Amino acid sequence: MIIDAHSHVHDPVHRHIALLDEAGVDRTVLFGTRPHPERATDLASFQHEMGILAETVSGRSTGPDGYQAAWQELEAACAAHPDRFIGFGKVRLDVPAEQIAADVEREIVGRGFHGIGELTPPPDGAALIEPALRAAADHGGLPVVVHGFAPTTAGDLATLATLARRHPTVPLVISQLGGLNWLTAIELARDTPNLYLDLSTANVVFAVRLAITEIPDRTLFASDAPYGDPVLARTTVERVTQPGALRDRVLGGTLADLLGL
Repeated sequence: MIIDAHSHVHDPVHRHIALLDEAGVDRTVLFGTRPHPERATDLASFQHEMGILAETVSGRSTGPDGYQAAWQELEAACAAHPDRFIGFGKVRLDVPAEQIAADVEREIVGRGFHGIGELTPPPDGAALIEPALRAAADHGGLPVVVHGFAPTTAGDLATLATLARRHPTVPLVISQLGGLNWLTAIELARDTPNLYLDLSTANVVFAVRLAITEIPDRTLFASDAPYGDPVLARTTVERVTQPGALRDRVLGGTLADLLGL
C-alpha cells in the first residue's frame, strides 16, 4: 500500500483524488487547512492565501472560527472518501492543558480520526505541544505531526526531540524534513527512537537520500499537497532507493504499521 503521509484538504476535493490516482497513491493522511493556494488564479490571490499560511505556521492563527471551517472541510472530505483519506485533527495550543486533553478526546478520538496534526506552534515555541503529546499517550500513542519548515527553528527541532524522549509511546513526526534544518532533523531523529521524518518539500535530493539511509524505518513518503506534488514526491523516493523492502517501507509500510492499517 502506497500512503502519502502528509496532505491538506483541496478545493475541490476531486482534484486531490486525481493527483493521488496519477501518482499511484492508495491513501493519504489528510489535515485540515485554512489557506487554499490551489484556489488562487493570479498573483494577488496567491499572495492572499500565502498570508493566511504565514499566520497559521507562525502560531498567530488562534481564533476558533478558522478552526471550525477547517474542521468542517476535513470531515466532509473524509466522509466522502473514507477509502482514500486518513484524517488527522488539529488542536489549539493557546488553551490550557486540560482543554487540549478534552479536545483530543472529543474532536479527534471521538470523531474517529487517526492522529493529531499538523500542529503549528509559534517559532521557538515547540514546547507548547507537550499537552497534546500527553493526550496522545493517554489514547494509546496517537501519532502527532508537527510543522517542520520555517518558521520552525533548529531550537524547535531540538525541543521536539526532547519532548519525544519524554513521551516514548507517542510517534512524533517532524514534517517537511525539518525544512532548511534538515541535517539537524536527521541527526535528532537518528538518536530518538520515536521521532519520525516526513520527506515532503525537501530542498535537495541529498536530504531525502540521507534521511532514508540514516533512519530507514522512520522516514515517510509525503507530498504536503497542494504545496508539493504526489508524483514528484514519490519519484524522489524512488530515485534514491532500489525496488524492495526498504522502498516499500518508506512509501507506506512504516506508516501502515503506525496506524494499524
